[in-house]
Amino acid sequence: MSFDGVFTHLIIQELNQQLIGGRISKIHQPYENEIVLTIRSQGKNHKLLLSAHPSYARIQLTKVAYANPATPRNFVMMLRKYLDGAILEAMNQVENDRIIHLHFTKRDELGDLQDIILILEMMGRHSTIVLVNQATNKILDVIKHVGSSQNTYRTLLPGVEYIEPPKQNRPSPFTITDEALFAILSEAKELNAKYLQQHFQGLGQDTATELAERLNQNANEKLRTWHQFFNELKTHLQPTLIESAGKEYFMPIIYHHYVHQATKKQTFNHLNDLLEAYYLDKAERDRAKQQGNELIKKVENERKRNVLKLEKRQRTLQESENAELFRQKGELLTTYLSMVPKGEEKVILDNYYNENQPLTIVLNPALSPSQNAQKYFQRYQKLKNAVKLIHEQIAEAQAEIAYLDSVLAQLEIASAMDMEVIREELVAQGYLKNRQNKQQRKLNQPSKPEKYVTSRGTEILVGKNNLQNDQLTLKTAKKTDYWFHTKDIPGSHVILKTATPSDEELLEAAELAAYFSKYRYSAQVPVDYVQVKYIKKPNGAKPGFVIYTNQKTLFVTPSADIIEKLSK
Repeated sequence: MSFDGVFTHLIIQELNQQLIGGRISKIHQPYENEIVLTIRSQGKNHKLLLSAHPSYARIQLTKVAYANPATPRNFVMMLRKYLDGAILEAMNQVENDRIIHLHFTKRDELGDLQDIILILEMMGRHSTIVLVNQATNKILDVIKHVGSSQNTYRTLLPGVEYIEPPKQNRPSPFTITDEALFAILSEAKELNAKYLQQHFQGLGQDTATELAERLNQNANEKLRTWHQFFNELKTHLQPTLIESAGKEYFMPIIYHHYVHQATKKQTFNHLNDLLEAYYLDKAERDRAKQQGNELIKKVENERKRNVLKLEKRQRTLQESENAELFRQKGELLTTYLSMVPKGEEKVILDNYYNENQPLTIVLNPALSPSQNAQKYFQRYQKLKNAVKLIHEQIAEAQAEIAYLDSVLAQLEIASAMDMEVIREELVAQGYLKNRQNKQQRKLNQPSKPEKYVTSRGTEILVGKNNLQNDQLTLKTAKKTDYWFHTKDIPGSHVILKTATPSDEELLEAAELAAYFSKYRYSAQVPVDYVQVKYIKKPNGAKPGFVIYTNQKTLFVTPSADIIEKLSK
């Protein structure tokens, strides 16, 4: 379901039980549209995530350790000024809309008590977070500044009076009277999801569809069915995550019209746990995509440049094969100098290198016969000298392309936290300019390899960038551990931490290596595996590049199911 008004109503109830009366101890803004408030309540620290993301706007408790920017944004600095140490007095939903008010109290520098409201508006691309002084109703700051030229209805800027979003002139399904409810349901020509959404506030498509089906199944007991549905939401929550037709849906109770066709189903004890499971990967992939676009563009441009360089060097190598012919033409012109007319564009001479067969030699009419001969000797010498370096230069370009391919493959599977590590790698390799000083770089904690467990309980480590790959293979792994990598295909280094793997474990590790590679959607992907003691890194090689011997090859078809099966 969508994060509609009904789900907002329920999540606020759950959050109120855990957070009211708590004190803010930390405030962070890990990403542009999201803030995390650490609230000390009931003897525990709770991390409350408020997101104004255009697609994933929400409020929830989270256990994710988000990496924070080295330089705080202006909005989080303002939040710290007004809310650091503040007490959360109340948290309420505006009617049944997707608007939440968090009421805080804090004493200012003079000791006077201040009432501050932090407002989360979850409205798609118009989602925002606003800090408001309750006494004056003036905006102290807003996570997204919106001027009058962008929105004629209201301005969202510091110092401006806060105006609520336009209200829906529809009753809340939680507070409507039986008389009004009966009238609305009785007037429906067709009681479907669209009708319910048009006449009640805050019903998302999924909620409205489920409610309409229940009402139609009990057409003679609509009021009782209505109250049963909302009573179930209040007293018999069953947070559920299902997968149907390749898509995931979350719901606070069992929505029968989805569950009966679900291919996967998972239940949770709390709504916050449900949201963590549903949004974590989706939001992370979206953030990774946004942060990765710049890196992908840069790496693709570098790759194109190296491909052109390789093609040019290969042409030079082909031309060098004709170097001997240039020398012969120079020799023939020198031998028959008196027979070469001046000012001509070409001359035909007997080639004594090839049984006196006639050979046409192109001339520059502006040069003398002797100068034309010298030009051919110069071209011969240039190509001869080039041959000495061209093979080395071709190998360098091929290695560069292979390295950039490996980075592109990693960017496809990288999380938002991995992006900064990959950026650091590209800075170290000279592809990007460094935009941080040393002190700032030390503050960024590098991401760690992914951990999985085989069906027999053996740990598998998967590197998600070249720095991790080097660390895993050359330092973390024991010499007797087994190393896996797709054969001649960019991908992750995978370490199976055992000296005596079973055939099943070998297949499981190979499937992970294939999944975390450029060919993750292909069938029969070749994966080399070998003990770590047979792996070496050449001097001066790019990060992630190794050579190995004594390998064996498995052919596997990767599937996302392997991730769920082996996840630790």
